[in-house]
Amino acid sequence: MSATLQPAVAIRPADTILGAQPGRFVPEAAVPTRASMFGPRGCWAQPGGPLVVADTGNHRVLIWRELPEEDGTPPDLVLGQPGFASDARNRGGPVSARSMFVPTGVLVWRGRLLVADAWNHRVLIWRELPRASDVPADLALGQASLGAGELNRGGRPRADTLYWPYGLATDGQRLYVADSNNRRVLVWSALPDEPGRPADLVLGQADFAGGEENAGGAPTAASMRWPHGLASDGRRLLLADAGNNRVLIWDRLPVEPNAPADRALGQPDFVAVSDNRGYRLGAATLRFPYGAALWGGQIVVADTGNSRLLLWATPTPATGAAPDKVFGQADFDQSGENRWKLAGRDTLCWPYGIGAVGGVLAVADSGNNRVLLWHGEEPADE
Repeated sequence: MSATLQPAVAIRPADTILGAQPGRFVPEAAVPTRASMFGPRGCWAQPGGPLVVADTGNHRVLIWRELPEEDGTPPDLVLGQPGFASDARNRGGPVSARSMFVPTGVLVWRGRLLVADAWNHRVLIWRELPRASDVPADLALGQASLGAGELNRGGRPRADTLYWPYGLATDGQRLYVADSNNRRVLVWSALPDEPGRPADLVLGQADFAGGEENAGGAPTAASMRWPHGLASDGRRLLLADAGNNRVLIWDRLPVEPNAPADRALGQPDFVAVSDNRGYRLGAATLRFPYGAALWGGQIVVADTGNSRLLLWATPTPATGAAPDKVFGQADFDQSGENRWKLAGRDTLCWPYGIGAVGGVLAVADSGNNRVLLWHGEEPADE
């Protein structure tokens, strides 16, 4: 229990667990299987399905056609590998339309599948959600062709280059990509349908040529150090700025280059960026937050380094506000991986990506090699 707050009201244990099951936290075999995962870092789900998971350590994407409700349900399809038993980066060969190297963010939008293929420095796009395994991507952003994989295309940052893209999101009209090691978010004004199409807007840097931490200066409301997870409900934008140990919130969708955020969670202001506010763990602190989502009117943040989810009951909390709920820990003053015990339905170990669509919440519980699912919005406290 926190010394300054009322006891946290934790959300219920996960409804469904995919990948490693409770009581386990490492892969059961040296090679991947259809039902296993290794360090998943991204997930996307909606009621009824599909569910898409970036099985990052196995360099593949797994797809369930229908949203699974039973623990351990195996996926229907695999992309990035020739089959479920393969895990080589880029399939053990050159970069191609079928290969992946550390896939992270995933997104289904207007019937299309997008995958942030981070270490190939590109975003892969399928013009329709694949119906079979090992289907090649149709085009890529960040590279001139599907056979290329150099960071920033071998040069400096531009509107058409990427350097470790991780998070993906849409506001219904525009595409947002967290271009993590260029310390920026790129925005396309519409769903791209041309290979290598340049972005239309940049956040986090003064222009498309910038790529320094916090834009080469002190932290501000407009700067970023390690942008990762993104979320939007069509009205506002959230960014998990992991390197600055904060989540930035734009109350209105940014339309100007380098637009500053309106609020920050995890820090008392836009200048402070220290881990757990100076290594003092509490309700309002963050340590390397990698994911953020809007779930039933709540903000959910993957406080990755503290192995917990934090929930704010309002989508517009004040800067530095403490959350209302915690999941993964007994209270706001704990941060142990799996609470220093075997993984359970109510524990976490380094959660990364979060997806929330239509009441479904999906969390990539990376350190436990699994994905947790909640099938309906969390009811308000009575």
